[in-house]
Amino acid sequence: MPPVVLSLDEGTTGATAIAVGIDGEIRGKGYAEITQHYPRPGWVEHDPNEIWSAVQASAKLAMDAAGAGARDVRAIGITNQRETLVLWDRDSLEPVAPAIVWQDRRTAGECARLREAGHEPRVRDITGLVLDPYFTATKLAWALKNIEGASAAA
Repeated sequence: MPPVVLSLDEGTTGATAIAVGIDGEIRGKGYAEITQHYPRPGWVEHDPNEIWSAVQASAKLAMDAAGAGARDVRAIGITNQRETLVLWDRDSLEPVAPAIVWQDRRTAGECARLREAGHEPRVRDITGLVLDPYFTATKLAWALKNIEGASAAA
């Protein structure tokens, strides 16, 4: 089989994979859905193992459709949800909790407190970002404080 570039897009609602020939022609596509979980108002979570399974399934579908195998892959391009947070146990490499999705608003109160305390200009100067629950920093602080065993596992 001719060589391919495998493109993986792990998005909010699913994982898409495309196997592209060196000539730029699409040789195969695959897609696998990801379940959205809403445990509380304003909270959005994913199962990290389901994310990984969806990426694997979509890649297999694309590669099978292309008639390609692992040895045919010359490069892999990856995109993801960026601001979604997954905490992994450093020893077992297993997730310690559900992924906190970029849409999740559970840290809105913490962002407001930081803003009211006058920290937003410093955050913007250092990171170029505004204080908003969209970004991962307050999600990480929340997770380390509120998820049992997260700090010890990280």
